[in-house]
Amino acid sequence: MADFASNPLDLPVESDRVSRQTLDLAISGMTCASCATRIEKVLNTLPEVSAHVNLATERAHVTFTPGLAGIDVLIQQVEKAGYGAQEILGPDSTAEKARHQTDYRRDLRRFVVAVLLTLPLLVQMAGMFTGHMEIWPRWLQWLLATPVQFWIGARFYRGAWNALRSGAANMDVLVVLGTSMAYLYSAVITALGLDEHVYFEASASIITLVLMGKLLEMRAKRKTSGAIEELMKLQPRMAHVEQGGDVKEVEVTFMTAGDVFIVRPGESVPVDGIVLSGTSSVDESMLTGESVSQLKKTGARVFAATLNGHGMIRCKAIGVGSHTALAQIIRLVGEAQGSKAPIQRLTDQISGIFVPGVVGIAVLTFMGWWFVAGHFTQALINAVAVLVIACPCALGLGTPTAIMVGMGRGAQAGILIKNAEAIERASKIDMLVLDKTGTLTEGKPAVVHVIPVEPQTRQGLLKLAVTLEQGSEHPLSRAVLDLAAGEGIQPTEMSGFRAEPGKGVMASVGNEIYWLGSPAWLESLGVSLDHEKVLAFQRAGKTVVGLARETELLGYLVIADRLRSTSRQAITRLRAMGMEIVMLTGDNAATAGAIAYEAGISQVIAEVLPQEKVMKIKEIQTHGQVTGMVGDGINDAPALATADVGFAIGTGSGVAMEAADVTLMNSDLLTVVDAIELSKAMLTKIRQNLFFAFIYNILGIPLAVMGLLNPVVAGAAMAMSSVSVVTNSLLLRRWQPEQKS
Repeated sequence: MADFASNPLDLPVESDRVSRQTLDLAISGMTCASCATRIEKVLNTLPEVSAHVNLATERAHVTFTPGLAGIDVLIQQVEKAGYGAQEILGPDSTAEKARHQTDYRRDLRRFVVAVLLTLPLLVQMAGMFTGHMEIWPRWLQWLLATPVQFWIGARFYRGAWNALRSGAANMDVLVVLGTSMAYLYSAVITALGLDEHVYFEASASIITLVLMGKLLEMRAKRKTSGAIEELMKLQPRMAHVEQGGDVKEVEVTFMTAGDVFIVRPGESVPVDGIVLSGTSSVDESMLTGESVSQLKKTGARVFAATLNGHGMIRCKAIGVGSHTALAQIIRLVGEAQGSKAPIQRLTDQISGIFVPGVVGIAVLTFMGWWFVAGHFTQALINAVAVLVIACPCALGLGTPTAIMVGMGRGAQAGILIKNAEAIERASKIDMLVLDKTGTLTEGKPAVVHVIPVEPQTRQGLLKLAVTLEQGSEHPLSRAVLDLAAGEGIQPTEMSGFRAEPGKGVMASVGNEIYWLGSPAWLESLGVSLDHEKVLAFQRAGKTVVGLARETELLGYLVIADRLRSTSRQAITRLRAMGMEIVMLTGDNAATAGAIAYEAGISQVIAEVLPQEKVMKIKEIQTHGQVTGMVGDGINDAPALATADVGFAIGTGSGVAMEAADVTLMNSDLLTVVDAIELSKAMLTKIRQNLFFAFIYNILGIPLAVMGLLNPVVAGAAMAMSSVSVVTNSLLLRRWQPEQKS
């Protein structure tokens, strides 16, 4: 029988054997999707480098091969493109958050100054709309607009210069072109004393409104990562650690593996550990999404940031710092938030040509209105409106903000999505394949009957069984070990142990060979069985294991694993979503059929070896169906990796979670339903955002070309477009898992 890891939160850890490395860079200076596309392009030109830049988080997730590219080279490449880059070390975002706060306060101060300087110009514009003459002298308008244009707007000039210097164009180029045209035209008119209208209010208002949009966008984007920040805040700063016979208060950052610590009633667990003594109930909802507290006694695992209940427990630290389950969750979610969904590819392609295309449209608009209609002033204003209304920010923010909010909300509900591609695939699943043991069932099988064959005794049969099973961690093996331990039966010495995955185990005890495993396997070895007796138990949904010495049957162990209380409800909900459900198990057909009937599943593929599960998944995929696989054990890992979307149940092994696309931190099958529904909600929000971004430009640019859009109105609309997209993404924070019935 295959080994099985029972650690409920045994998250995957990157293998040291992998030669390629990953790192995250904090990027500064980005203003729109074109910037992100440009940085990706320059990084990906390096050998063996794969980079994904997230405009919403202002981060680049880079995979590279040491020796061909290093951190310094990556940073230099970003800086050559006109942007700043700094390596992010660990999940602690305190320094990065402080930098963002500083930038926000600086921009807020400049915005206040810009408003004070622009308001008189807006009063001037309002007066003109009511038919009055100019309220302020032109020299005063020029004086008010100049600091807004060149001091407040300096960030846009720097951004435009850096973009053009690196051979690209971004939103800053559009803002600078539009406002500079309006400002310089007005300055020339004022300097020469010409009898033409000036547009200082347009240039100043556009810069002020765009800056306002950036401030609102910064505030909204910070909220998109709020779920992960809340998780990071949960871990306590101090712990009660035993040192030299005394209990001392120690900072959690100074704790090491092996430290013995005390958790008092009502306190949070400081690090991951194993209970040495004491009994208590611990609320693990912040990790698993499961509201029911878990009983913890000697030998049980506890996890950092979970809340202790009524009792006091004494624990040994086994995971500290970045090795706690909480830290790994934050790392996994952070990496996933930086990944790209396939739906974003179209956006990236458009962003690369968007700004040059808009500049071309503005030039044609100017030429058309001037040469064809003969209105230079109107031509200038309409061209400015085209440049200002067309902002690629909304396009760039539509996908990553929805991914960030959705994945953060999922982490709070015990759903960890490994990458953005899984979101799209999960929303399209039409065939879901389920493992039986530990997935549909509780995964806690117990021996319900010990049936010796004379002259073998019950105690003798159980002693031989526990001797053979002592080398295995399979759940069925654990059931035998637990029964023997409860009855005080100890294993004897054995040798030559060998496990046959999906079949059983064999070993030599004394000078004789013993076999323990499935009836079909024993029969293939020449052992005669009572088929009617075996089939009767199997039809009742129980698993029968036979024990033989050479070809002589010594007896049976009958093991039962109850169906989870929520499995039938989960199957009903999955069917309502239009999915076909298939049980795929290595158990015999009769037992599998009984459990499937109880769960409401009609399609069963039984007696499948681990390596055959992959073949079955591939066979299903050949029919063109998008296939999901739900499993928990090591033997499920290949199938989880082969399926279009793999779901690892939280009570499973780290190997299964490593292979899966989605990790469910609790063992409830209803969480699979929640994960699929969350994926659909995220994809819906992404589509809404992209629709709003595209329709905004599709409608706005033609209106500007036709002269139906004032540049100031265009600036306000552009500023609010990005804010509206981010705000729409934030609505995902309202998503809630469906309550159990």
